[in-house]
Amino acid sequence: MKAWLPLLLALLTAAAAADPRRSGFDFMSPATQALQRDDALNPAFLWLKDGEQRHQASCERCHSVDNQRGVAARYPAWDARLGKPVTLSARINLCRQRHLQASPWPAESDELLGLETYLAYLSRGRPISPPDDPHLAPLRHRGAQLYRQRFGQLDFSCAQCHDANAGRRLAGSTIPQGHPTGYPVYRLEWQGLGSLQRRLRNCMVGVRAEPFAYGSDEFTALELYLMQRAAGMTMEAPAVRP
Repeated sequence: MKAWLPLLLALLTAAAAADPRRSGFDFMSPATQALQRDDALNPAFLWLKDGEQRHQASCERCHSVDNQRGVAARYPAWDARLGKPVTLSARINLCRQRHLQASPWPAESDELLGLETYLAYLSRGRPISPPDDPHLAPLRHRGAQLYRQRFGQLDFSCAQCHDANAGRRLAGSTIPQGHPTGYPVYRLEWQGLGSLQRRLRNCMVGVRAEPFAYGSDEFTALELYLMQRAAGMTMEAPAVRP
């Protein structure tokens, strides 16, 4: 049995090397990579610490920290009561409404971003693991269509940038492959933290298209597809990006 071990390790190494997918981290400058690597320097930890306190004060009535590890890697997920998939931020607000009788936090609010960042941090180092749930298939397929659909006055799609031109430069920056491995992320451009949907809205504005609303079915569909596209890649939240 031990004689197979070197061969098995070689096969696993070869399989990893053959995966052409790369995190946006790999396309960043050494200085920006250093910000993400060092938790003491990573500016997203200002939000994360606030989210940790909120989790301790409210969420841990039902959910232990250990039970939350890996949860963020499995969203969006199906909500049977709503009869549709929900994102992690939507799940946070649903828990607030259902169990705390509290009002939902607005999209991109510091409170929502902080708690989402803390939950994503608890999944750091784990593989993205989209649920194998047939309920999700139709909207995931819709997300794949949206990813390839041309938008705006520039008549451009996500795939044209992040598939066909990944690694090339646009306005001085390297185009990444567009994998959602690090959200919420701190972007130096924003001087703040933001969700995946904020980034998607930025992209739509960039091609001069009317962006979808936060929490829309379209954005949920795109998140479903992007997480499936990145399945098996490592969660690295909270990430830092240019």
